[in-house]
Amino acid sequence: MKIEIQGRDAIKATEELLAIEGLEGSYQTIDEVEREAATLATIATIVGIVGGSLTIGEKLYQWKEKYQKSLEDPIGARIEKVLIVTDDNRRLLLKDATVEQIKEILDKYK
Repeated sequence: MKIEIQGRDAIKATEELLAIEGLEGSYQTIDEVEREAATLATIATIVGIVGGSLTIGEKLYQWKEKYQKSLEDPIGARIEKVLIVTDDNRRLLLKDATVEQIKEILDKYK
């Protein structure tokens, strides 16, 4: 499973994501050119999920909420987009995702 994170604080957000207890993985950075402005992006590759998918889903949801709220604060951490892509190419944009939707995609991954 891969998680793409875009925004000026993508590296910080990705490191925080991979620090979530129960997620195991690594990441790489990519520079993307989007609409004439460079956007920093990372791709986290999740190689293992330890524990219940509901617990991990709740932690991912809380992580997403923290970074979404920071969009309202111009000096806070900032990410614009988080997209989960599974090995079978299922996609989930975390912007409006619920804990249940995140859990469902994690269940299919495990």
